[in-house]
Amino acid sequence: MRGAGRRGQSDAVPRIGWKARARQAAVPLSIQPYRMHFFARMLSWTGSAVAPIGLAFAVFHIDGGPGALGLVLAAGMIPQILLLLIGGVVADRWSRARVMVWANVVCCVAESLAALLLWSGHARVWHLAAMSMVCGAASAFFTPAAGGVVVDVVPAEMRHTANALLKIGQNTVKVGGPALGGFLVAVAGPAWVIGWDALTFAVAAVLCARIGLTSGRVKVKTGFVADLRDGWRDFWSRRWLWVMVIQGSVIVPAWLVGYQALGPVYGERFLGGPALWGVVVSGFTGGLIAGAAMSLMWKPRLVGVVVCAGTGGMSLPLAAMAVRAPLPVVVVAAALAGAGLAVSMTSWASVVQARIPADRLSRTTSYSTLGQLLPVPIGYAAVGPLVAVLGLRGTLAAGALLIVCAAVVPLALAQVRSITAPVPEGADGSLVTSAARAPR
Repeated sequence: MRGAGRRGQSDAVPRIGWKARARQAAVPLSIQPYRMHFFARMLSWTGSAVAPIGLAFAVFHIDGGPGALGLVLAAGMIPQILLLLIGGVVADRWSRARVMVWANVVCCVAESLAALLLWSGHARVWHLAAMSMVCGAASAFFTPAAGGVVVDVVPAEMRHTANALLKIGQNTVKVGGPALGGFLVAVAGPAWVIGWDALTFAVAAVLCARIGLTSGRVKVKTGFVADLRDGWRDFWSRRWLWVMVIQGSVIVPAWLVGYQALGPVYGERFLGGPALWGVVVSGFTGGLIAGAAMSLMWKPRLVGVVVCAGTGGMSLPLAAMAVRAPLPVVVVAAALAGAGLAVSMTSWASVVQARIPADRLSRTTSYSTLGQLLPVPIGYAAVGPLVAVLGLRGTLAAGALLIVCAAVVPLALAQVRSITAPVPEGADGSLVTSAARAPR
């Protein structure tokens, strides 16, 4: 914008109409590396949307019960937790695109072998657990690398839109993925579903290879352990960041316990079965898509406040279920939760990319991700005892209250309230952020 860099106007937010924003929404896709990244992620999400259904029925197909399925799922989460910090260092040391390529290749090989064993009738539960473990380890390297690619390939003023497009793609796939997975299992069997997931990993690897990032872009000369320490110091020095990670470490397990673990139980007891619970899930995924689309049109200024409000909205469906609200109310509550979550995640990603230097982004965010993953197994383990003490609706009410408290408390800190969106400034497209001027 002309004159945006004049004195006294550095904090002005450019006024752009919704029609102009709509035209600008597809601009990041004109950048070839981002386009390759976008379609690679879309393919990966397509496979990931159907894979859990195929994996569950594959375990049941070889006479494994719920305990065996839990073992297979745990086998995928444990290496991800253990290796995530190492993955962050690797993603900062080498080409992030190359890390993504090899992570996709490893998952493709592991799932191809599992599919072949299922087709041949020789598969055992431990085979599927090993496949899950390998893919979980690969994910520990893929996630930090993928989180930094947008910074590497998209100009700063386009990153919010680029993040919103990725979120729209991810959430759109979530709508039809589980239904498609169930259909494929019924028609072709679980082996074909896992084989399809392996194919998506293979094609995604090819697309990631075309992103074209070189390892010379990020130069790290220190030792591996020193890199881990540097990532921790960078993470801990940013109070606004670790406070919000603590918030997430409370909200994420409370949400997963209340919505993913107890939601289907509530649907069975009070809604009349899985079909009507599926309506609630559709409401949530519809809200995710609507929220991501809203992020294309609206770039909130007070990101800290918006993130806290959006994550606090995740309490709505849990509270609605706790008071046995009518089904339409639960569906609307789930849709509002999905929309708020999508807006907050998109805005948060843009701020983190603007505030954290590119050469430390993957390491620092890996600590953030780990902080939110660690309490999840504890939350799942606590489901049974909590329901035994509080009952189903009491546990849902406690989860809703916990989410609200975790969402509100960080707003007491000025550093959280002052988290603002990056503001484009100057005719040359340079970027000045008020976030950079705020205390760390």
